[in-house]
Amino acid sequence: MPPRTSLPPYRRLPLLVTSDGDLLDELLRLAAAGGTEVQVAADPAAARSRWLPAPLVLIGSDQAQACLRARLPRRPRTVLVGRSGELDPGWEIAELIGAEHVAVLPAAEPWLVDRFTECAPDGDQAGPARTVAVLGGRGGAGASVLAGGLAVTAARAHLRTLLVDADPLGGGLDLVLGWEELDGLRWPSLTDADGRVDAPALVRALPHRGDLVVLSWDRGEPLALPAQAMAATVDAARRGRDFVVVDLPRQLDDAAVIALQAADQAYVVVPAELRATAAAARVVAAAAPHCATLGVIVRGPAPGRLRATEVARGTTGGTPTPLVLLRRHPTPGRVSGGDSRTDRRSGIPPRAE
Repeated sequence: MPPRTSLPPYRRLPLLVTSDGDLLDELLRLAAAGGTEVQVAADPAAARSRWLPAPLVLIGSDQAQACLRARLPRRPRTVLVGRSGELDPGWEIAELIGAEHVAVLPAAEPWLVDRFTECAPDGDQAGPARTVAVLGGRGGAGASVLAGGLAVTAARAHLRTLLVDADPLGGGLDLVLGWEELDGLRWPSLTDADGRVDAPALVRALPHRGDLVVLSWDRGEPLALPAQAMAATVDAARRGRDFVVVDLPRQLDDAAVIALQAADQAYVVVPAELRATAAAARVVAAAAPHCATLGVIVRGPAPGRLRATEVARGTTGGTPTPLVLLRRHPTPGRVSGGDSRTDRRSGIPPRAE
């Protein structure tokens, strides 16, 4: 078997949320003992953009009430930390903010060092999986087919890949790949997921072929996906895969926002049409606050002769944005009998194997 392709090293660092200088000094000392660097936020507002991507979050007792008021999404591996006498009643506030553990210093110092050590760089691992999110600028823009194409391409490069269907009304990404007959769990079976999910067990439970695993919706009644389930799934995916692709709905719900916040890069797919550009501008406005690295993919052809740069400017209001011009975009064709056929020019096979 050919060797796996390694992505450039990319590390997410533990996040410390505290404005207590003395507590921060103690935590920095423990992080150094555990062999890892950290990122620091003085309050929940500064922490919000880094909240979900961080592999570990420590909330100082001085910021517990502020985090509760900020309504930050629940996530795995969150610890409330403080000195003895400052955390009474610690478990009550910990439960309210979604912390899994309460660490009381100095007694918890060895335990915290172990947690930091788990986040330290490892010579045998490339770090958490790179995560890419894809949104359609309008209905039928081709975002789902592009997401499937990215996932298939990554798997062919021998990256352990997870394709996540985050759109409950999209019909199911398993249909894009022709995988609707494959056994494995779909989202309705995972809506109760919470806390820390075992990554290998998740991969074994989902439909998969080779290095590609898919978490899709089925054709049953649409269900609301709890934000906690998405947070737990994304956390497991980043730990257990090399590359994650998330197909997002245009109307962002809480679960979609969590996936978008966890993405290293997000792309909005926009056909080179005037109305599509206007629609995509609204999608970009809704998505931009949740992802600092938002790019635009302009899809040809351009019947009105709109240029890609004009579409990008109209979509982002003139804000400089990474731009990709896709002259020939995969166009989904007939889906029937467990087969998904696409344009021969797209490079996506009728069935990903």
